[in-house]
Amino acid sequence: MTVQSDPEPPRMTSAQAWVAYLSKVELPVLANTLRRINELTQSSNSTVSELANVILNDAQLTSQVLRLSNTVFYNQTRTQVGTVSRAITLIGFDAVKAMAISSLLVDTLLQRSDRPHLLKCLARALHAAVQARCLLPKRSTQALEEVFIGALLMNIGELAFWSCDTEQASELEHRLRQGGATLEAQKTVLHCTFTEITRGLVEAWSLGPFIRDVVAPGQARSPATRLVRHSVELARLSEQGWRGPEMDHLLDKLAEDTGQAPGTLRDQLKVNADEAAKMAVSMGIAEVTDLLPGAGDRAMEEPLSPTPVRDPALQLAILQELTRTMTEKPDINEVCQLVTEGIHRAVGMERVALLMSDPTGQNLVPRRIAGRATDAWKEAFVIPRDGTGDLGALLPSGTPSLYQPSARASGIAADPWLGRVPALTGALVANGRLVGMFYADNADSKAVPSDGQLSAFSHFLQNAQLCLTILSKR
Repeated sequence: MTVQSDPEPPRMTSAQAWVAYLSKVELPVLANTLRRINELTQSSNSTVSELANVILNDAQLTSQVLRLSNTVFYNQTRTQVGTVSRAITLIGFDAVKAMAISSLLVDTLLQRSDRPHLLKCLARALHAAVQARCLLPKRSTQALEEVFIGALLMNIGELAFWSCDTEQASELEHRLRQGGATLEAQKTVLHCTFTEITRGLVEAWSLGPFIRDVVAPGQARSPATRLVRHSVELARLSEQGWRGPEMDHLLDKLAEDTGQAPGTLRDQLKVNADEAAKMAVSMGIAEVTDLLPGAGDRAMEEPLSPTPVRDPALQLAILQELTRTMTEKPDINEVCQLVTEGIHRAVGMERVALLMSDPTGQNLVPRRIAGRATDAWKEAFVIPRDGTGDLGALLPSGTPSLYQPSARASGIAADPWLGRVPALTGALVANGRLVGMFYADNADSKAVPSDGQLSAFSHFLQNAQLCLTILSKR
């Protein structure tokens, strides 16, 4: 039997061809979700629940939005946020939109490629977005998020291109490594420029009038558009340092944009770059922090992403949010998301998964995951309901408990720790039948969960089980 490989994508010879290929072949889900989010946020009739539902349809996106909602960058009141609806109410429609778009962009593109050029472009985009938001003089919520998204997506064509495994991407990568002029190399290999692809995607994906103005040719049409363009240029130049003729000239322009003196502004830009590094860590892309200005200085400081530790105050806040959610309107998706986040962030477990029955009813597979190094779980984390197989020993029985691997535990090839390190497991039961389970471990640290963590883990599972029981009786 001959195994047929996927056909090679055609060679694109125009910006229009690239836009069609990226929109319909490579990134249709990203395009449709971005379009849907923008439609909702531009409509005066949209409700909190409509935006929340778009986000809740993607477990990873939900987790990212909640994580960002509890960072100082977005939530200066430090009020704990446990649900997407609460985030929209407390932090604002536009802020949650910005979180959703940035998280969606990062997760989608990095799942497709690890090309160095893609990482570099993502680092620039995030840096520019944070700079624009922090530098904006008039700081209404809508304006803040508008410039953030504008800077983030100003080079969406280049980001989309580098996420695709095409012959032309490899060819352009080779030319750039040989030191070819960037713009000329684009025209030779792509038969157009990244800027032209970006303008086409902005229209095709309905990214909104502000971004359309940002990427339009000619003079900036508003102070906000001008600030975004300068922030994107700043992100590029800062990779060579904070001083130099080009940077000094750009600082003069930014001083006009912001009303600050160039000397004061230079110091502020460095602080903003550190803020971009913190946001990268919050978004789960700590690897791009090495590509941001000041990476050497940050390496001498405390690690940006410490292993989670148990946080009783956060645990109480999320449990209170769970109680409120179930009192007002029990929703199993919202409750399970809260429980997953609670186990990860409050109980302090490095990696967490909620597994539920697959369509065959024979296996438990991931529905929600949180933590680093969990991408392989989406396909490889399968526990047969009869307890057989390489991961069958993880199947819980009775109350939540501590799993201790045997000396002969083999685990699976896709994950070096799953089934081989101590973990917490707990069952979800409906009408006397096992329908799901929660799993949590500490990955490579191999740390044995404490009695306090097991107790807190049990509290969260009790809430998920209570919600499931209530709904099963309806």
